[in-house]
Amino acid sequence: MAEFDRRMISPSFVDEALDCLNRAGKPTAPVLSRLGLPLIIDQPISAERYGALWLAIAAEVDDEFFGMAGRAMPHGSFTLLCHSVLHAKTLEQALRRALRFLTIVIDDPSGELIVRNGLAEIILTDKGAPRSAFAYRTYWILLHGIACWLVGRRIAIRAVDFRCAEPKQGTDYRLFFGAPVHFSRPVSRIAFDATLLKLPIARTEQALKQFLRGAPANILVRYRYDAGLGAAMRRHLRKTPPSSWGRFEEIALQMRMSPSTLRHRLHAEAQSFAAIKEEIRREMAIDMLAAGDMRVGDVANALGFAEPSAFHRAFKTWTGKTPTQFRQSMSASQ
Repeated sequence: MAEFDRRMISPSFVDEALDCLNRAGKPTAPVLSRLGLPLIIDQPISAERYGALWLAIAAEVDDEFFGMAGRAMPHGSFTLLCHSVLHAKTLEQALRRALRFLTIVIDDPSGELIVRNGLAEIILTDKGAPRSAFAYRTYWILLHGIACWLVGRRIAIRAVDFRCAEPKQGTDYRLFFGAPVHFSRPVSRIAFDATLLKLPIARTEQALKQFLRGAPANILVRYRYDAGLGAAMRRHLRKTPPSSWGRFEEIALQMRMSPSTLRHRLHAEAQSFAAIKEEIRREMAIDMLAAGDMRVGDVANALGFAEPSAFHRAFKTWTGKTPTQFRQSMSASQ
């Protein structure tokens, strides 16, 4: 059964979590009973209940990674991970620290941050055969959730690749990530816009305590691709070409809000109208250029740039390359 409500978790993910207990030779009934869950779960459950199940399983087997890594991730490791990245200056520094921490704790898989073609890619390397899609998904949830909380905004995922074959519940994975998901790839990776690596970290010890009180349930839904007003504005803007977006006041009217209310609520999500427009333009530009069937001038026009030169400058700022250089690098990598 697919997961349609962003606050609910598919029963297929519940089954995969419970499989950790089965592999450890522990009964599932007592854990489910303590949490008030039925013995057979055939309907989606809330993120809060799934988070409680995650913690209960971790306590039972002393492993917050469901027994799927080279070494166990002892109960309390997630808290230590958060403390290890709290005082990083930028998202890039925090991610590199987090990847080192996870590699030391679980050993396998190991993660590496690579920046290329305007994307920040976190690539997982296995020492042996591919793991399950659920194992890779668990890694992404932990890392993506922490990263989003650190910068106070959703980090839009551009692509998710799994080294393993597609499971029977592959649709649930696509719905969960809300991004292009591919299976049977050479490596497992998750990618997002490289410009976000420069975002500053400004979190306090007190804020971390509040975050941890709601984890892991909060990271399962709060930073989903379809959550928040910023996501609603993205959906609204994508309905029309960039050249027809209009002024902020007009967008606010179309979204049935006053400009001041819209601005205040976006600010509460650490987002802005200008940043959202730039993010969408950047995504569209990369997709159009990667497709290879439009001239650079036509791409600039479609994105609402008055002059191709303005588009060239903006694209080089986004990716570090000109549109032509980007196309050449894409052709070479393919």
